Amino acid sequence: MEKQMIFAWAMIFCLAMAPVYGQYYSRTVKAGPRVEKITQLHFYYHDIRSGNNPTAFLIASPNITQDPPSYGTLFAMDDPLTTEFELTSTLIGNAQGLYLALSRDLTKFSAVFYADFTFTTGRFNGSSFSLFSRFPPTDVVPAPGTIREMAIVGGTGKFRMATGFALLRPTSSSDTVGDAHVEFNVTFYHY
Repeated sequence: MEKQMIFAWAMIFCLAMAPVYGQYYSRTVKAGPRVEKITQLHFYYHDIRSGNNPTAFLIASPNITQDPPSYGTLFAMDDPLTTEFELTSTLIGNAQGLYLALSRDLTKFSAVFYADFTFTTGRFNGSSFSLFSRFPPTDVVPAPGTIREMAIVGGTGKFRMATGFALLRPTSSSDTVGDAHVEFNVTFYHY
């Protein structure tokens, strides 16, 4: 019985000490001067939902009779980024993320877009930036020269703490509904 009492008191003692030693460690230091950099990138993004090797997949669709499904559909993507307009040009990275179609009008396309643009070659190899923004309404087949703006909200690697914007210009939309090739001009500030 005495051994059980000693064990019980030892457990109470250990539990009482846990809050004292279990606190998290935190330290605030004054940041030194940082040099803000501006980076401008130009590349092409290829979103392919057709064929035998699509880069974007429909992962959820509302229970409505609409062909093709539009409003409320959710897509996952792993789209290639290239240096030139042709999909066969030099691959420099990929954009992985999600987009949710928002337009009830089948003649327009609008979406909330989240993607992480990761570079796999060149001087930015291993770095990425995050784009999280609403793609403004546009015709399914946009007029030539139509430019849309989206927000850059973060980055990693050489793009750490990136903020800025991306100007998107659809360069073509194939006859297949949903496929798109988009020219990106990105400007962001980072440290």
